Amino acid sequence: SPDPQSQFLPRLQKLCGQAFVGQLVSSDAADAEMAGKPLVMHVAQCGSGFVRIPFHVGADRSRTWLISFVAGGLRLKHDHRHEDGAPDAVTMYGGDTAGPGTAIRQEFPVDAESIALFRANQLERSVTNVWAVEVTDRTFAYELRRPPPNTRFFRVEFDLTRPVPTPPPPWA
Repeated sequence: SPDPQSQFLPRLQKLCGQAFVGQLVSSDAADAEMAGKPLVMHVAQCGSGFVRIPFHVGADRSRTWLISFVAGGLRLKHDHRHEDGAPDAVTMYGGDTAGPGTAIRQEFPVDAESIALFRANQLERSVTNVWAVEVTDRTFAYELRRPPPNTRFFRVEFDLTRPVPTPPPPWA
């Protein structure tokens, strides 16, 4: 049977061009400012082996998730931009899958490049991050976990059964 990663990305690519409303389902105090704001993810761009997904939090359109095939698995990167489109000092961080995952869920432990970026920006607490993305028939979920002592849990889920109008591209 096909490996789970070669099934995962096409599941996500089937959503290309669509946007979905989500909700914060975790309750970490670090996310208090996000609670209650409109959350929208837009599978904006798909190509051979990649997907680009802007994530809007209210009027903040600074975040984009990039998922792509790489040698040995899948990669998740976070593209963070300022309001004018200029890259943030902490951008293009993420990681590669360490195992096959499943056709529905992939996990991305922080990579060495991101650890160096976090340390250079005094974000030592982030050097143990593990991100996950899930795609079922009904839900897209994005998750961040961090073990003790800097415990962190963030999860947002999007209802794939109810597409919404696609938002304008960031920095349009």
